[in-house]
Amino acid sequence: MTHIPEIKPGQSIELLKELHILTRDGKLNQDSRRKLKQVYHLYNFIQPLLDAVLVDKTDVTLVDHGAGKSYLGFILYDLFFKARETGHIYGIETRAELVEKSQQLAAKLNFPRMSFLNVSVEDSMHTDQLPARIDIVTALHACNTATDDAIKFALQKQAKFIVLVPCCQAEVAAVLSKHKSLSFGMTPLSEIWRHPIHTREFGSQVTNVLRCLLMESHGYQLTVTELIGWEHSMKNELIIAKRGGAPRKNARERLEQIMTELNLLDLKDRFNY
Repeated sequence: MTHIPEIKPGQSIELLKELHILTRDGKLNQDSRRKLKQVYHLYNFIQPLLDAVLVDKTDVTLVDHGAGKSYLGFILYDLFFKARETGHIYGIETRAELVEKSQQLAAKLNFPRMSFLNVSVEDSMHTDQLPARIDIVTALHACNTATDDAIKFALQKQAKFIVLVPCCQAEVAAVLSKHKSLSFGMTPLSEIWRHPIHTREFGSQVTNVLRCLLMESHGYQLTVTELIGWEHSMKNELIIAKRGGAPRKNARERLEQIMTELNLLDLKDRFNY
């Protein structure tokens, strides 16, 4: 097979073919090149976190929420976990057919420390199929409220690290639209989301701000940056949260003030844990 410089050393070619990142004859098309670049960039952020966990213990547990086809989980296992005797990756996905395919692929590739669960977020927090504590929780392009579900799971499991690339944050935008007329009389800030395109973009921005404040209120220190160049993906915000700092004293207060100011109290329960 022709050498492809984008592929990391040690990466299983068979795995990339099974994930349809490589064609059957081992070639990489433009769409797959973009997808692989995104996952590799995220891997480069996650690898140091895996190493940090292993400073204090001999194994590491990682849960990928909204795993989909588990591109991230399989590549993490192939590049990091496969060479080690300990550690486990769990993929959580509500679509049974994707869970079944991932289970079959893990068996075919002999990746024994990969498990896939077809459970809801609520069930994932209480099932005995998962450890009581999880070291790292990831959610890559988990759509809309699925990212919030991953945060809730991570907080309940006291995850050391949370790694999020949010996607399609429609819920806040919908509430902004619902109360738009009322908001005009409440605050001049409503001009920020008066036009529908601004409602969508501002709603997405506010969603991630509220998520960050929520995690800070639980004692997480945050880094917010871009995952990859905007030419590759518009869903590009990367949030990395590290547990262990003192809770930011005014984070909860600021969160509630923002929700009141922007007339988002319909969503108070979603950000109140």
